[in-house]
Amino acid sequence: MASDAIAIRAQGVASRPWVELVHEWITTVDHKRIGILYIVYALLFLVIGGIEAMILRIQLIVPQNNFVSPQVFNRMFTMHGTTMIFFVAMPVLFGFANYFVPLMIGARDMAFPRLNAFSFWLSAFSGFLLYFSFLGGNGLYGAGTAPDVGWWAYAPLTARAFSPGHSSDYWTIAVLVAGFGSVATAINLIATILCLRCPGMKLSRMPLFAWLNLVMSGMVLITITPLSAAQIMLLIDRYLGGHFFDTQAGGSAAIWMHFFWIFGHPEVYILIIPCFAFMSEVVPVFSRKPIFGYPVMVGATVTIGFVSMSVWAHHMFTIGMSSPANAFFTITSMVVGVPTGIKIFNWLGTMWGGKIQFKTPMLFCIGFLFQFLVAGLTGIMLACAPFDWQLGNSYFVVAHFHYVIVGGILFALFAAFYYWYPKITGKMLSETLGKWHFWLFVIGFHLTFDPMHIPGLLGMPRRIYTYEPGRGWEIWNLLCTIGAFVQAIATLIFVGNMIYSYFKGRDAGNDPWDAWTLEWSVSSPPPSYNFAVIPIVSSRRPLWDLKHPEDPDSQYE
Repeated sequence: MASDAIAIRAQGVASRPWVELVHEWITTVDHKRIGILYIVYALLFLVIGGIEAMILRIQLIVPQNNFVSPQVFNRMFTMHGTTMIFFVAMPVLFGFANYFVPLMIGARDMAFPRLNAFSFWLSAFSGFLLYFSFLGGNGLYGAGTAPDVGWWAYAPLTARAFSPGHSSDYWTIAVLVAGFGSVATAINLIATILCLRCPGMKLSRMPLFAWLNLVMSGMVLITITPLSAAQIMLLIDRYLGGHFFDTQAGGSAAIWMHFFWIFGHPEVYILIIPCFAFMSEVVPVFSRKPIFGYPVMVGATVTIGFVSMSVWAHHMFTIGMSSPANAFFTITSMVVGVPTGIKIFNWLGTMWGGKIQFKTPMLFCIGFLFQFLVAGLTGIMLACAPFDWQLGNSYFVVAHFHYVIVGGILFALFAAFYYWYPKITGKMLSETLGKWHFWLFVIGFHLTFDPMHIPGLLGMPRRIYTYEPGRGWEIWNLLCTIGAFVQAIATLIFVGNMIYSYFKGRDAGNDPWDAWTLEWSVSSPPPSYNFAVIPIVSSRRPLWDLKHPEDPDSQYE
C-alpha cells in the first residue's frame, strides 16, 4: 500500500504542470489568452459546421438521394446555420478584437478583464449547450433532439404543436446565452477603445481596426437586444401560455420575423465590418502605402452602421408587406451599398501605385475584393422587391449570402490569420502551404457558389431535402458538391499549416511584415503586460515613423 501511495503521489507530481496550465487558461483574465480561447473555440466549431455542410451537399449531389433522412437533413441544416453565425463568425471576430484592440491602442488590457472572461465562458457554454442536444432522443444517428427549425426558427415552427420536446428550447436558450455574452463583449470593447487609448492617440489617429470594431460593438448593443427579447417571448409562448406568435390566439408570426431580422440583417454588417478592419490593416502594409482616404473610411463605416439598421425587412418582401414598406426597404437596401462601395474604392486606391507584395495575406485580400463585389451586386439585385418575389426563396439567395459569408468574411479571416499568426505564436506560417491553401480555396469556392446561382434561377427552392430528376438542376448540384470537397481539402491544408508552423515554423521576430501599428512594436508573442512603458504616439503610423524617419509619408496625420 505504501508503494501504491508513493506511485499515486509521483503521478500527481508529474501531471501537476498540465493541471496548472489548464487552470491558468480557464481562470485567465488576460485579453490575449481570452482572444486565443475565442479563436480556438471558433475553429473547433468551424470544423463541426463544415462537416454539417458536407452532409447537406452529399445529400443534394444527385436527385432522390437517401444519404440522410429528411429529419436529419433539417437538423443538420439548422445546426450548420446556427453554428456558423453564432459559434464561428461572432467568436472568431471577438477573438481578434480581444487580442489586438488593446495592443493597437497602447493599452495593457481590456477595460473590464473579469467581465471579458465571463463573456467568453458565456459564449462557450452556449455552443456546448446547443450541441448537447445531439445526445438526447435517438442518439447521434438520429441527431438526438437537435433543433430542426432553421437558424431563424420562424414561428409557428417553434410552437409546442409543431416542435414538441426540447429541441427548440436548446436553440432558444443557447442563442439567448450567446447574446448575453456578445453584449458584454461589446460593452467592454467600447469602454476600452474610448477610455484606454495611449497618450497622443486621438480618435483621428486611431487605427482603423479599432475604429471599425468600435462601430461593430455599437451595432451589437442595438441589434442583439431585439433578438434576446424575441427569445424570451418564445419561451413565454412555449411554457407560460403566451401568444406572441400564435396566430390563432391573436398573435402574429410576422412579429417574430421582424424581431429576428432586425438582428439578422445588421448581423451581416456586424460580421463584415471587422473584416473591413482586417482589410484596412493588411492592404496598406502589403501595398507599402498609407490607407487611402482614412476619414472617408471612418465616415463610410459609421454610415453603414446607421443605414444597416433600416434594411431588415428586405428579407420579408415575400410575406405581403404594403407597397410603401416595400419601397422604403428597397431604397435603404440599395443606399447601404454606397458606403460599402466607397470602401472598395479606398482599398483599390491604396493598392494603386503601391509596391504590392503578393504574400498570402494579400492574396486573400485580393480574393475578398472581387468576391465581395460580386456579393454586393447580387445583393442589390435582391433588394429590388419584384426580383426578390421571384428568387427570394430560391438557391440564388443561398449563393448570394454564401458569397458574403464565405467569399467575404472567411477570405478576410484567412488574411487575418496569415497576417497576425506570427504575432500570436512567434512563428511564421509556411508561404508555400499558404498559397496552396489560397488557390485550392478559390477554386473550390467558385466551383461551389458560382453554379449555385443557376439552379436558383431555374426554380430550385431553398431548404429542399431532395429533388426530382429532369429539372436541369443535377449538374449544378454535382459541381457544388465537388467544390465543397475542394474547399474542405484547402481548409485541412490551412489547419495543417498552423499546426506544423507552430512546432517547426521559422521564428517571426517582432515585426516580420515591416508594419506600423503598435502591436508590432512588442515581442512575438507579446508579454502579459503588453507594454513595459505606455507608448506615446503622434501620428497614425507610430511604429513606421520610428523605423523610417526619412520616409516623406512619415508623421502622416
